[in-house]
Amino acid sequence: MTRLNQANLSRLPVAAPGYDRGALSGGIVHFGLGNFHRAHQAVYLDRLMNLGKGHDFAIVGAGVMPSDAKMREVLAAQDWLYTVVEQSAEASEARVIGAMIDHLPAADAVAIVAKLADPAIRIASLTITEGGYFIDATTGHFDPAHPAIADDGRNPDTPKTVFGMLVAGLKARRDAGVPPFTVMCCDNIPHNGVVTREAVVETARLSDPALAEWIAANVAFPNGMVDRITPATSDRERRMIREDFGVEDDSPVFAEDFIQWVLEDNFPQGRPALEEVGVEFVEDVTPWELMKIRILNGGHAVIAYPSGLMDIHFVHEGMENPLVRAFLDKIEAEEIIPVVPPVPGTDLHGYYQKVAERCANPKIGDTIRRLCLDGSNRQPKFIIPTIKDRLARGLTVEGLALESALWCRYCAATTDSGAVIQPNDPNWDRLTAAARAARTDPGAWLGMAEIYGATGLDPQFAEPFARWLGMLWREGTAATLTAYLRG
Repeated sequence: MTRLNQANLSRLPVAAPGYDRGALSGGIVHFGLGNFHRAHQAVYLDRLMNLGKGHDFAIVGAGVMPSDAKMREVLAAQDWLYTVVEQSAEASEARVIGAMIDHLPAADAVAIVAKLADPAIRIASLTITEGGYFIDATTGHFDPAHPAIADDGRNPDTPKTVFGMLVAGLKARRDAGVPPFTVMCCDNIPHNGVVTREAVVETARLSDPALAEWIAANVAFPNGMVDRITPATSDRERRMIREDFGVEDDSPVFAEDFIQWVLEDNFPQGRPALEEVGVEFVEDVTPWELMKIRILNGGHAVIAYPSGLMDIHFVHEGMENPLVRAFLDKIEAEEIIPVVPPVPGTDLHGYYQKVAERCANPKIGDTIRRLCLDGSNRQPKFIIPTIKDRLARGLTVEGLALESALWCRYCAATTDSGAVIQPNDPNWDRLTAAARAARTDPGAWLGMAEIYGATGLDPQFAEPFARWLGMLWREGTAATLTAYLRG
């Protein structure tokens, strides 16, 4: 067993960085150093650095939440190194990633803003989850009245949110005559660059309207589509890295072998040559973005809630269940894919088959609970837009209405067997109360305007939703899926 740190790199039994980490310099500040970032953006940069390029674009992590302190502590003890294990159904391959050189604590906004003001930093990137952008679901736009944002507006010199810190960093650069960094969102949000731009500009407007206009006119916010299934790390993964690879790593990341990044090429201060390691740069990322969000992320929701209600633990086990797999196949083919716009050079049905193959990978250990997480933020982005598109075209939504009913039934907080479902959403208490009320009054669920908007009031959706929800309560998930599949 070899402890992971810089001194032991040459003795590790797995692939390690082939570049001089001492010669790296920070060029990117990244907010949200979770598993996805560490298995995605950091992996691409590590690959590029192994080609002898991009050494001035090393990652400086920036804490977002108080819970990030533990991650920082663990990675600091490992000299910012960690192992990524890429897993196909047939094999697993481990590699140590060395693209990160520092991590600034969330409590130290002064240090974070100072690093953002450093002219060497040319990109600020974010993976702060879909729910981290303060979007008002009723309007679909950034909510500057949110208490955390309003507080940054009143106290712009001591920001606590990511957007307040970005504004402060940009202000320091403007005042010093330093060109602004590019803000690169790497979260699964439609038009994520546009969403991030609105959040930064409107946060600035609360304290300095002139600065807001300067940001709007001068800062680049490229849209991007990112994709890789990356489960949370548990004791299971820490044990596997020791037993299977002989590495003592307290923060390994296990991920599928598939990885994709499609990005608009809008980086005025320069960027690493990521096209040399597989990143696809395009003029408009929208087609790829919609394909991924609706087919993959929407598909995850279709798998998640029936599996959760039937006490299925792992995603690959859900895909092995004939009812869940047939439910997914039918909804994708009949309701989701037909309203996804064409993607250059891509067969949408072929893309879906790859998605299904990835979800069925038994090596990943992805959990149904993770897919069920945060439905109040994910459903308005991944499912409800497809419902709206179909209703606008006069098309049926039987399968998607059932998916929504399954989510409602899941939020009632018990499975079909009577097992308790622990809180799994930032708005869990409200969702649970609405879901239980919906057993006799479906409008109690569909009336949540911040989630459904006007869609919940459309009888072409409300009627099948109520019908399927009633059947779920009377007959259970398996019988309801069987009825749907029989048409």
